[in-house]
Amino acid sequence: MTGHDPIDTSRPHPARMYDWFLGGKDNYPVDEEMARQLLELNPLGREMAKCNRAFMHRATRWLGDTAGVRQYLDIGTGIPTEPNLHQIAQEVAADSRVVYTDNDPIVLRHAEALLRSSPEGLTEYIQADAREPDRIVEQAGKILDFDKPVALSLIALLHFVPNEDGAHELVRKLLEPLASGSYLVISHVTGDYDPEGSEKAAELYKAKGVPLALRSRDEVGHFFDGLELVDPGVSLVAEWHPELGEVVPVPGDGLIPGFVGVARKP
Repeated sequence: MTGHDPIDTSRPHPARMYDWFLGGKDNYPVDEEMARQLLELNPLGREMAKCNRAFMHRATRWLGDTAGVRQYLDIGTGIPTEPNLHQIAQEVAADSRVVYTDNDPIVLRHAEALLRSSPEGLTEYIQADAREPDRIVEQAGKILDFDKPVALSLIALLHFVPNEDGAHELVRKLLEPLASGSYLVISHVTGDYDPEGSEKAAELYKAKGVPLALRSRDEVGHFFDGLELVDPGVSLVAEWHPELGEVVPVPGDGLIPGFVGVARKP
């Protein structure tokens, strides 16, 4: 583990807001205030967070069971919420090795929970910003064997990285050193189903100093260019292999505005 930056409680942080949506207590009033404002725009905020979490569980089970992956690099980990990725991965294969990365110092404070590996496996934590792919690759390469497949997960992360901040370049740089047979896992909020409300949400984030880059299905699909998409391709979050995990009850029409996908590096 590295990094000892102070926690900035003057403005909301996506990881802490995500924690609030999930019912956690590791957040501050500024995070709750922002989250409640977002709920006024879309009352399904809590369900969105839970469905996103459930997708991570399903994708990790698939990667371990079907694809035989034993190494994971998770960027934008967020505050630990059980079951965490390593718990799912090591439930499938106890010798799985997991590296977590986040830039929020509060995640570092909870990293002990992320480091409770099975005796046969390993977990490690790197404090770094996703927009520092070279640094992440350099540090993760000391822990994971890049000559063997790695599952790179960017869960609910890329919609906070606009194109002008190098979203596609960072994905390319993170994938570049990984072996053939590695996988890319993405979940991403979209504004396709409520353009007006989504625009208001983006303005709200912008006012708090957090960029929000809502992308269409095709735009999310471009992150997988050159890779082999796993069925059912880029899909709504609830439609990706629901048989592999928990069903999150969603009121109304049940539509969660987020796209997900898993793809293999040839």
